[in-house]
Amino acid sequence: MTSLHGSVVLVTGANGGIGTHFVHEALARGAAKVYATARRPHAWDDDRIVPLALDVTDPASVRAAVEAAPDVTVLINNASATAAGPGILTHTDEEIRANVETNFLGPLFLARAYAPILSARGGGTAIIDMHSALAWYAVAGIYSATKAALWSATNSLRLELRPAGVQVVGVHVGWVDTPMAAGTTDPKLDPAVLVTRVLDATEAGEHEVLADEASVQAKAALAAPLEAVYPQLRAVV
Repeated sequence: MTSLHGSVVLVTGANGGIGTHFVHEALARGAAKVYATARRPHAWDDDRIVPLALDVTDPASVRAAVEAAPDVTVLINNASATAAGPGILTHTDEEIRANVETNFLGPLFLARAYAPILSARGGGTAIIDMHSALAWYAVAGIYSATKAALWSATNSLRLELRPAGVQVVGVHVGWVDTPMAAGTTDPKLDPAVLVTRVLDATEAGEHEVLADEASVQAKAALAAPLEAVYPQLRAVV
């Protein structure tokens, strides 16, 4: 388990709805410092929050961030990209590359860069990867594909870093009530509730968070026949 009290946290995508809640909730739980990273970081009205420029798709930016924040004990991979529509065949080259680089390669490379630092502390450290229920339900095209890839990478990281005492937490959630989900009328989870559940699980030593009913149902469906998960496959050709 990893206590947030006295921790030094780095949050990617800190300017967004979920990221902002991670910043404030980490401090509420006693974090000593939070690096609030974004491509264009903004000022925060708290001396414990350190704005830090970070583009997770840029290797040089990742290296610079690690050099600027070598005292991190909890890494939260929250930054994410989406595509304009659901069809993987209709996504543009730019959308595909942005999703792969932001949702998969970015958090993987950042975790790899911080792994030696976290491992050297010998426990009390964590990596939190924000997946999606859509990693288990492939209706969001390249977004689903990249979140599924991150889920697999998180499982690998968990096994590799466990001997060093680094906790690796994978988070699955459906719609969250942020601007990214403004176009849907489906049920949405309050981002404050999501962050509370994630950090509660981290401090309890858990490996995975199914933050809402959508993620619970999506994982349960993995054991079902494909035709049950995707009824359109039942259609007679």
